[in-house]
Amino acid sequence: MISLNADTPRQPSVVTVPLYQHKAEFFKTLGHPVRIRVLELLSERERAVADMLPEVGIEAAHLSQQLAILRRAGVVASRRDGASVVYRLTSPEVADLLKAARSILSTLLTDRAELLSDLHLGSDPTPTH
Repeated sequence: MISLNADTPRQPSVVTVPLYQHKAEFFKTLGHPVRIRVLELLSERERAVADMLPEVGIEAAHLSQQLAILRRAGVVASRRDGASVVYRLTSPEVADLLKAARSILSTLLTDRAELLSDLHLGSDPTPTH
């Protein structure tokens, strides 16, 4: 058994996790198509679960599971409104992140479409010596 005295340095009680690891966990949380769709819908306005069901196209139990994951991660918050549960984003930056992802994907897909078009036309965009 190790005894601590005034001369022994104390270790932090919480293990320090690098920020990049927290970011990876955050992106893992977002890494599901249903969760992305839910966040897109909530980027527009807060919504009740019943309002999201037709937009997401899954069973209520599955949607509840995905919302619970987002809630535990702190990305969404909920409140009761009578018999309904209404969800909202906890930060407007989530909507900004989704917009940035859309912009990046648009550029990537455009570049790939141009490359595919070049391949179909038989042209080689790389110079030959």
